[in-house]
Order: sequence, then C-alpha cells, then structure tokens
Amino acid sequence: MKEAAHRHWTTRVAVLAPYAWLVAFFLLPFLIVLKISLSQTALSQPPYVPLLDPAAGWEGLKEFFAALSLDSYTTLFADSLYAWSYWKSIQIATISTAMLLLIGYPVAYALARAPQRWQAALVLLVVLPFWTSFLIRVYAWINILQHDGLFNRALLALRVIDAPISWLATDYAVYLGIVYSYFPFMVLPLYAALEKLDETLLEAAADLGAPPWRTFFAVTVPLSLPGIVAGCLLCFIPIVGEFVIPDLLGSSSTSMIGQVLWLEFFGNRDWPVASALAVVLLFILVPPILIYRQREARQLERS
Repeated sequence: MKEAAHRHWTTRVAVLAPYAWLVAFFLLPFLIVLKISLSQTALSQPPYVPLLDPAAGWEGLKEFFAALSLDSYTTLFADSLYAWSYWKSIQIATISTAMLLLIGYPVAYALARAPQRWQAALVLLVVLPFWTSFLIRVYAWINILQHDGLFNRALLALRVIDAPISWLATDYAVYLGIVYSYFPFMVLPLYAALEKLDETLLEAAADLGAPPWRTFFAVTVPLSLPGIVAGCLLCFIPIVGEFVIPDLLGSSSTSMIGQVLWLEFFGNRDWPVASALAVVLLFILVPPILIYRQREARQLERS
C-alpha cells in the first residue's frame, strides 16, 4: 500500500514539475512585464508608477488598479517607428528562416544518408561552433566583413569583384550573421526527422516508377515536415527578437525590435513602453506556436 502511494505521489510530482517550471519562469515574469506595461514612466527607482504596497490594504489595492493605464500601448500604435521595427524584425526573420531551410535541408539530408559510422562525427561538426562564445563568433564576422577583411580579399583574389565592397552595416551582413549563427537550430531537427525516415517507402516509390525528384517531393519532404516546422520555429522565434547580430553587423536601417527594446529599457529608461513592446512581441509569436501544437496534436490523434 505504501509503495503504491509513493508511486502515485512520484507520478503526480513528475506531472506537476513542468507546470511549476512554466509558472515560475514564464507566467510570473510575464505578469510582471504586463504590469509594468500598464504603468506610467516616472523619475524614480524603479522608473514607473504605480507600485503595489500590500501594507496599504484594500484601499491601496483599489488605488493601484485605478492608476493602471494603456498609455504605453497607445504610444506604440501612435509612433510608426515601433510598427516599422516589428515589420523589419518579421521580414528579416522570415527571409533568414527561408534561407536557413534552403541551406539546411540539403545538409541534413546528406547527414542522414551518410554512412552510420560517420554520422556522429558529421553532426559534431555542425554543432562545433556552439563551443565558442556567441559574441566572439559575431565579432569574428566583423573582422571577416570589414573593408580589408578576409571576405573582400577572397573575392578580389577570385576576381569576383574589382574593388572592396562595404559589407558591414548592411542587411547582407545581418542575414549572413543570422544564417551562420542559427544554422544548427535548423539542421538538427531536420536531421532527426530525416534519420528516422523509412527507406522502404523510398524503395516502394522507386518500384512504382517514381523518378528520384518525385520521390523526394512526394515522400521525403512530407515525412520530414515535422522537422521542417520544428526547425523553422526554432529559428524564426529567436530571430525576431535578435539584438546582438543586427546591433553589431547592421545599421540604423536594420533596427530590429530587440534593439528598440534595449534602447527603451536602458537608453530612455522608459520601462512601461519597453514592456509593452515585449508583450506585443509575445502575442505576435504565440500564434505560430499554437498552430504548431494543434497540428502535432492532430497528428498524434491520427496515429
């Protein structure tokens, strides 16, 4: 009896632990940010009002809620700078994710079709850049892309260009830095999906007379769709809020929402507007996640 009760309690803890983690590290921080977004900027520490004082009792609680406002959200919709930053972030994230998919899918396919004894070493080569600091890798691209850097010298040696090109502080540098930095996030989910692919299905398609290209698009791509969706989400969501890469490799024309958030928090010290930016960004990113979850749930029900 005691053993059954202990097993029941262990099972309950195992089920509740993820929910406790989400409440502690997602829901509570989100509620704090949401509260700040409904506050007013003030020259104080912290730089916003109202502040909740539990010692004030019920009257203090009523005054606290009465002082909350939507002024920060009104500011967001009134200033085109914020809308432009959102649009630029989504544009860069969409194009970068498409580039990552186009580059990452052939690499993942090659990894999955490589001899079994080589696959572990090849996957290690894909994740090897993660062993170096992210910031150091981005700074390395500054040296590579500068006017007399390695990239221009290589292009000059190959006679692709006649004079050095200014790559830094352009959209091209931002895309290059993002694709390089997020490449493993795309390749690994694709590799996991392609590596589990049943090769007898490919043989059956070939026996039925399907050419290789049709087998690829009719069998391989649909069966690897979970890996495609997972890789795209793993790349798109963090790229939208990217700060370091556009700040170091881009210019003012590539100002993404992560840079605007940093400027509002630390430059203007306008925490309510910055929090409102973060809340709106969250609501932009939640729908793709929910769509992906619903799709996964339908697939589990069918299987």
